[in-house]
Amino acid sequence: MKNLFTPDSTAMLLIDHQVGTIKLARNIPREEIVQNTRALARTAVETGMPLVLTSSQEDQFQGPLLDDLKEIAPKAYDQRIKRPGIVDAWMHEDFSSAVQATERKQLVIAGLTNDVCVVFPAISAFEAGYDVQVVVDAGGSPTQAADDIAVRRMEKAGVSITSTNQFMAELATNWADERGSKIQRIMYEEILRPLVERQDGGA
Repeated sequence: MKNLFTPDSTAMLLIDHQVGTIKLARNIPREEIVQNTRALARTAVETGMPLVLTSSQEDQFQGPLLDDLKEIAPKAYDQRIKRPGIVDAWMHEDFSSAVQATERKQLVIAGLTNDVCVVFPAISAFEAGYDVQVVVDAGGSPTQAADDIAVRRMEKAGVSITSTNQFMAELATNWADERGSKIQRIMYEEILRPLVERQDGGA
């Protein structure tokens, strides 16, 4: 596959996964957004991918970033970019400079909400010359219609759309090697185990 995203070529950007903002994502269950965000953050940390976190107006209703991110990625959490209110994170110089400092040209983005906080920086980063994928199920929107419109707009602009499992599988490439096995373990622990155990319990 051409333009394969790998841990060696990719930086991960998690945008506005805040305790208040997550309440605005109504088209995907909260627990699913959290588990997918945890899986992505763990994948970045445990494979050595650069991880850039940002938040918007933490002193307003949006609140701080999820405690899960502080637990999983304390260094990235402490270094998070606190935006004063700029909607398109890419337009905030501290954020775009932090991304540029990773020296990675492939970016994977997830955030809250897809229809406001993700769509604009994803398109802006693509226009700045980056290869961009957005993980839509590690975020969400107030309505499914709003989410669909954001996805269509990003795709039309050239951004690729993916899901958490799909992106993690792309990074892994081979479940049998050391890095692929590590990513598979994260996927199982954060996402698949409840599905497997529910299936076993119902048998």
